[in-house]
Amino acid sequence: MAIETEFSFAALPGPARRHIRVFQTHQFLDRFAMGLTVAVVALALTDRGMDLVQVSLLFGVYSLTTMTMELPFGGLADSIGRKPVFLAAVIASLLSLALFLSTRDFYVLALSFAFIGFGRALRSGTLDAWFVETFQTAAPHVDVQPALAKAQSANAIGLAVGAVLGGFLPDVFGGFAQSHGFSAYDVSYAASFAVMLGVFLFTLLAIEEPARPVNFAALRQGFADVPTVIKDASLLALKHPTLSLLLAALAFFLMATNPVEVIWPTFAKPMLQQGYANTAIGVLTATYFFSIAFGAALSPYVSKIFKRQHALTLAATFICLAAVQIALALQGGIFGFAIVFGLYSVCLGISETPASSILHRCVDDRQRSTMLSLKSLIQQLGAALGLVAAGAIAEIYTTPVAWMVGAVFLFIAALLALVLAKRLTRED
Repeated sequence: MAIETEFSFAALPGPARRHIRVFQTHQFLDRFAMGLTVAVVALALTDRGMDLVQVSLLFGVYSLTTMTMELPFGGLADSIGRKPVFLAAVIASLLSLALFLSTRDFYVLALSFAFIGFGRALRSGTLDAWFVETFQTAAPHVDVQPALAKAQSANAIGLAVGAVLGGFLPDVFGGFAQSHGFSAYDVSYAASFAVMLGVFLFTLLAIEEPARPVNFAALRQGFADVPTVIKDASLLALKHPTLSLLLAALAFFLMATNPVEVIWPTFAKPMLQQGYANTAIGVLTATYFFSIAFGAALSPYVSKIFKRQHALTLAATFICLAAVQIALALQGGIFGFAIVFGLYSVCLGISETPASSILHRCVDDRQRSTMLSLKSLIQQLGAALGLVAAGAIAEIYTTPVAWMVGAVFLFIAALLALVLAKRLTRED
């Protein structure tokens, strides 16, 4: 095998440098379009008359659609090409935005959220694979990881800039939209639709990929293989108690945290003065993305404190998250909420690496894709169940009560992680 050389952007061939710039631009535009709505989606739904139960159900539709579609579409891009699959994902996003803008009906909104999940399933890893393959052709034997990291740095920037602008637009142009019979938040959704059209055109013109023969048999086989994939992954997890404990802990983790991530804007906005409240929500959303990235960067250092015992790191992080989630629920002012929410986001970022490390340690290469599919499925299922439960509790009682009940799930996840730590210690 040829030895990879150290990455140096200046020393790369011209086509490789252009390839990185194209991918950076593409990733920024795509995430910018998403960011325009991510900060205001819960507020837009409540403005359309949805209660917290309905908001939770709509996000549950998204989670379940993503969960069911990721498995059959996993190998589709390999069969018919990355570019056409990504273009199909953009079309799904455009349909979702168009449906959202056209209605206040719960069932049509559910269809809109189903298209979001469908688009995410199609997007999953599609152009990342295209980037790596094309880069390796343009710059053979150069370490691709720094190139991928450099290109993907545009993701967080696009989401953050989009979130701030997505909150700013309703504050500035919301009155104009309402005077013409629209919701103030429709301005952000219309802007997202326009940018997503730009993403479609940019993908069409700038992403170069040799045409592949369309293989509809691959799609049919993808759906046919879903029961087998789930069965094989489930049997593998049942035969491997360590994996079962990890997946159960992650399910409880998502049951607790996903409701906070979805409905926090509806809790925080009443703390803000009218005028630029939506802009403040956008800024908090951007802070949330950057805090998660910061937490992920801190994760290796936190792991060192626990002598690289990843299950102990995970347990400690879950306990911290439970405490911070309770503290978040008790906040009554925006200053305290912003500080605690930032800390909560950092803890979320810290939790990502230890869980992945444990999973990859427990499976070999031939089982890895199967187990990753099951992990995604269980996490989406946990997120959906947690959202529905939290929405019902919040509607009957209050959002803080729902979050404090959710913290119990984090304590359960921490206990499972401690049991997992003991098992891993015995296996070493």
